[in-house]
Amino acid sequence: MNGSEALIKALADAGVDTCFANPGTSEMSLVAALDKEPRIRSVLALFEGVATGAADGYGRMADKPALTLLHLGPGFANGAANLHNARRARSPVLNMVGDHATWHLELDAPLTSDIRGLATPVSDWYGVSESANDLPACGVRALQNALSYPGQIATFVVPADHSWDPVTDIDDTTVAVSAEILTDEHIHLAADALRNNTRGALLLGARALRREALLQAGRIAAATGVRLISETFFNRQRRGVDVPVVERLPYFAEQAAAHLEGLELIMLIGAKAPVSFFAYPNSPSILTPEGATLHELASPHIDALNTLTRLADALNAPPLAEHVRAPVRHKVEEGTIDAISLGQLLNNHIPKDAIVSDEGATNGLAAYLMSTEAEAHDWMTVTGGAIGQGLPLSIGAAIACPDRKVIALEADGSAMYTVQALWTMVREQLDITVLILNNSAYAILNIELNRIGADQVGETARSLLSLDRPDLRWSTIAEGMGMTASTVRLNSELDQALTNAMAGRGPCLIEIILPN
Repeated sequence: MNGSEALIKALADAGVDTCFANPGTSEMSLVAALDKEPRIRSVLALFEGVATGAADGYGRMADKPALTLLHLGPGFANGAANLHNARRARSPVLNMVGDHATWHLELDAPLTSDIRGLATPVSDWYGVSESANDLPACGVRALQNALSYPGQIATFVVPADHSWDPVTDIDDTTVAVSAEILTDEHIHLAADALRNNTRGALLLGARALRREALLQAGRIAAATGVRLISETFFNRQRRGVDVPVVERLPYFAEQAAAHLEGLELIMLIGAKAPVSFFAYPNSPSILTPEGATLHELASPHIDALNTLTRLADALNAPPLAEHVRAPVRHKVEEGTIDAISLGQLLNNHIPKDAIVSDEGATNGLAAYLMSTEAEAHDWMTVTGGAIGQGLPLSIGAAIACPDRKVIALEADGSAMYTVQALWTMVREQLDITVLILNNSAYAILNIELNRIGADQVGETARSLLSLDRPDLRWSTIAEGMGMTASTVRLNSELDQALTNAMAGRGPCLIEIILPN
């Protein structure tokens, strides 16, 4: 047995069952080892950003890491943007990066690079194996760190000689997972704070937005009148008719500040203190209302369900409610599709337990706002702001949850960053419906340009924010990758296309033409 075979076996023994790969020459021993391990499903991505984004989606839905296989420093760098997003999402991701043989590094071959320098800004843990014998233990150490609650990015490097050298001795390795919990004193102080503030809110993030945690948050709201608010961008939130309604903190700073105005207490559970996404002239960066108390109860690394359950009990909150309501169906007017009718139609068609990957940008907001009373579902967002996440995220979610319909709500500009994801969806025959919101523009950037006071701009600025000349023909792009696709402009056409997509299985793309 060589180092690669021992490593892959150790990871499979520890529960790793999926690898998103874009390998090169230095990883051929690892590829051969994956070929011999039937417990790990290996999925090819045509771009490393698809592999890392898919691992993020898998980690969000499976609550355990998928493995990525990346080719030296440049391959890792290609995947770094979506690892930034994954780190902000606190997703468990396990990166396996091949490197030159140890004795070849000093020759400074063309692909030699500073992998540590590239990896550490987007990794919570970084390691390099010391020998073929150490390689399995190094991989399991990385896995252990990736599993740290609620999830971390762990990256380990495999020198080529460690992967092909024979293994003479393998240490027994085990993986243990646990989450930190708060003391009783912290819980009782938080309960007192809620009792003594009539205008309070729980700001929820990370695993505080899962179904069971939200039900406990609903108990707290019933007992105290506290508002439930989510972070603007969250890794995964349960929504729809089986959980309490949660407000979403608006994106723009002045809107977020207005949303929080009047609160006397903001209690953080799994969330960071609210700040604006960007700085603007004459606009606040810190969004906590002046005079309000910011109570940082539980960081994302504290067990959110445990915290909310014990806090509800300390408040003598009413028993757990079922929170099952009848879904609401919107009446949709005839005519061309706009952001509102898009949201109405998506709400009407979301199947029970669907997963939505939302990178819809400006035209996707109404879809979120109008699906509060849809069938129960999970919603994922772009947590780190690096676009090109939505399509890969849906791949990982579909592989983690093969029995659930996945809907990728995707802006046209963002989709071009990781368009290769469509090919992987088809190759793996994943049950993903891609909704391309085609307005031929980076519409959010047009808004941002106006917000900094540049309301009168010339052709150069306009050309940098538009996606025409030539137009992107998404149905043709998808069909070129083997995907069933259609283009719709009318509400009636979208209604029928969604009906067909939700009734069937497998990958398809609906290009939705919207005003820019």
